Amino acid sequence: MAFAGKRPISPHLQVYKWGPHMAVSIFHRISGDGAAIVGGLLFLSWLGCAAAGKEAYDAFLGHLGSWYGLVVLIGITWAFANHACSGIRHLLLDTGAGYELKANRAWSIVSLAGGVLITALIWLFIFYGRL
Repeated sequence: MAFAGKRPISPHLQVYKWGPHMAVSIFHRISGDGAAIVGGLLFLSWLGCAAAGKEAYDAFLGHLGSWYGLVVLIGITWAFANHACSGIRHLLLDTGAGYELKANRAWSIVSLAGGVLITALIWLFIFYGRL
């Protein structure tokens, strides 16, 4: 390893070969933070509008039912589903299983696809009723 003075130089992101396991790690952090922050703000907005009266609550529901409100709701659903799938993957990795490169790559892809699939199934159910 090269040394700059007495300190080792850590490899930067450009040194590593990117793979699905890196994407899962990044999306896990983004989806967890996004679900917590946006979900918390949405909950506080709902609570404040419910406490403010019928007009404020109707305005809140109007925004939530608009195209941009649905984008936010679908995004929160994806964030929760992706974070849950990735969390299950990490739980399995904590048991010592799946550290082989092929298994890790396969579970990473399954984790990413699972979040999208769960989100799609939830919103298909919401939009079209029973499946």
